[in-house]
Amino acid sequence: MDRKQSGLIFFAIVSFLLYAFGVQLFESVWSFPSIRKVPLMVIALVGTGIFATVRLGFPQIKYLRHGINVTSGKYDNPDDKGDLSHFQALTTALSATVGVGNIAGVATALYYGGPGALFWMWVTAFFGTTLKYAECTLSVKYREINSQGFTAGGPMYTIENGMGKQWKWLAIAFAGFAIICSFATGNAIQSFTVSDQIYSESLQLFGPDHFLTMKRSFLDLFQFSFQQVLNGIILSAVVGLVIIGGIKRIGQVTGYLAPIMAVIYVISAVLILIYHYDKVMSAFALIFNGVFNPTATVVGAGGGALMTMLNTMLMGVKRGLYSNEAGQGSAAIAHSTAKTNFPVREGAVAMLGPYIDTIIICTLTGLVIICTGAWKHTEYYASITASTLDEFNTAIAKGSFRDLDLINGSLLTSFAFKNGLQWLFNFGDKIITLSVLLFATSTAISWSFYGDRSTEYLFGEGAIYWYRIVYIVFVFIGANAGIEAVWAFGDAALGFMTFPNLISIIFLTGALKKMTKKYFKEDYDSKS
Repeated sequence: MDRKQSGLIFFAIVSFLLYAFGVQLFESVWSFPSIRKVPLMVIALVGTGIFATVRLGFPQIKYLRHGINVTSGKYDNPDDKGDLSHFQALTTALSATVGVGNIAGVATALYYGGPGALFWMWVTAFFGTTLKYAECTLSVKYREINSQGFTAGGPMYTIENGMGKQWKWLAIAFAGFAIICSFATGNAIQSFTVSDQIYSESLQLFGPDHFLTMKRSFLDLFQFSFQQVLNGIILSAVVGLVIIGGIKRIGQVTGYLAPIMAVIYVISAVLILIYHYDKVMSAFALIFNGVFNPTATVVGAGGGALMTMLNTMLMGVKRGLYSNEAGQGSAAIAHSTAKTNFPVREGAVAMLGPYIDTIIICTLTGLVIICTGAWKHTEYYASITASTLDEFNTAIAKGSFRDLDLINGSLLTSFAFKNGLQWLFNFGDKIITLSVLLFATSTAISWSFYGDRSTEYLFGEGAIYWYRIVYIVFVFIGANAGIEAVWAFGDAALGFMTFPNLISIIFLTGALKKMTKKYFKEDYDSKS
């Protein structure tokens, strides 16, 4: 059975299961099997990260400086195989990760899991750095060159070419869930966040009764406004113009966009923390105290101290993965395009991703939200004043906190930035609007490439055109439709595409260790 037939069977099975059992079946990967058990996804990610880190000798520490040198262009050779420079490959991967996860994802984690969730994001990032090194090194090692001369790589090729043909079913599963994830977390969620952020700004300017912002019903299925329709059209056009040009145009756009948007965001966050310098140490204290003693004012809590702690861990790991994609395997598709004849070299570059994305940018976001008090009090959602766990659980039982779900966390971050920058100017929230626009658009652009390569793997090069058409349509849909189900199914797809990648890392860790040892012993300074 060829890949195309296998791919069609895969989507038929997933569609049937989704129809028969709903999103809940797929969400099981993130759920608690019982009150005394940690979710399987947490065990798989952190466990594999620890295993690979110990087996490879802590590469995230030993080879970090080398990764910086490679990224700077020290070892660039235009004659090497590949499509993008080391820097462009990194920025393409970062453009997919530095996005809504850094703004909305961190806010969501803190809102539901409390400050302690940020610690678990750090843990996920630290051990995830090794996973990023492993998956990207292997993707370069086992990549292929397609009929047009472009690289085709990623965990699906690693599994099939590195583990053997008997594992092709696992490669097909990864590619299938990667396509699904590209439509959900990489696309619809991004366009929804941008559209909702712009709609919120329009409400402040025009009010709810203006023809642009007035909500209208569509077949009693969902509500939309002309503003959101306009947002969807513009976003679809922008994304479409870039992705139609393929990986080289994507690399060119993200090579400029990613650094600019990161600098703007980081400078703004640093200014807030400088002004609130007296609260920074207290914020770190809340983070570390909240790891095993989560505050009772956490919306996602309930069910006792153990479940509250597990909830904090879950939110941190879940949003940590969504933020840096370490272990997920998606970034490996971007890094597999790097111009290099040494797979380990690009693996070292890839390690910079979690440091930049989670350790720096997510930490800054989390500290801003904590220092400004936005994590526990926001004008958009709820003011939670419970002082004890019993008081909190009583409020839940009475329904006091019912329907207080934080659907768009970027608005909470906007609240934090607006309050945090009031000493300097009164439009701090506009920085988040700009950041969301740049971050989410770049993420959608980069994720289209991941879907491209997964589609090519399953259905051939001819299917890429149709994939891009559907992808552009999903940008428009995401800007206008309700996003709860998309978040749920996207999280599930993200989890399920992670397992095949983790299995390949565990299976090939021995070969990876030999490659690493050989490179730093024999090929370290080679440019050919």
